[in-house]
Amino acid sequence: MYLGEEFNVLGSWFIIHFTENNGMAFGLEFAGQYGKLFLTLFRIFAVGGLFWYIYDLHTKKAHSGYIISIALITAGALGNIIDSVFYGVWFSDSLNNIATFMPEEGGYAPLFYGRVVDMLYFPIIEGYFPEWFPIWGGEHFLFFRPVFNIADSSITIGVALIILFNKRFFTTEEKTVVEE
Repeated sequence: MYLGEEFNVLGSWFIIHFTENNGMAFGLEFAGQYGKLFLTLFRIFAVGGLFWYIYDLHTKKAHSGYIISIALITAGALGNIIDSVFYGVWFSDSLNNIATFMPEEGGYAPLFYGRVVDMLYFPIIEGYFPEWFPIWGGEHFLFFRPVFNIADSSITIGVALIILFNKRFFTTEEKTVVEE
């Protein structure tokens, strides 16, 4: 696919839309090229820390649901890191053409400077705010505008599980003292 190309999967509410970003949520950037390198290196160390944390949780017999949630977050972060680190080296640029894998002239970016590929797009509700609505009255809106990938979904699901099952994951058994 070329950058910006899309096709409908299930009507107009699930679309495969090929886009790339520099690796931050909603396409945000952090201080140019050096910021991109810093962010990627920080993520690599953070994922290393998460792998250690998962091992530690396992040895301490933590709740398996919590371990799975942290593993989902770690796997998603690792997937986005792989795109950031290697995608620019492995593929040619996809602007106005279809990217090629391992082009003879090299990829579009050096190691650590690749872009993250996003393709899942769910524009579920589209319309206009009523005129009486404060601030945005009469303006166009689209509910669920972000384009994301499976790695982003993995992170989101892991965080959501921790929030939803917080009490179950972090309960401590109270010992009752029996008086004689």
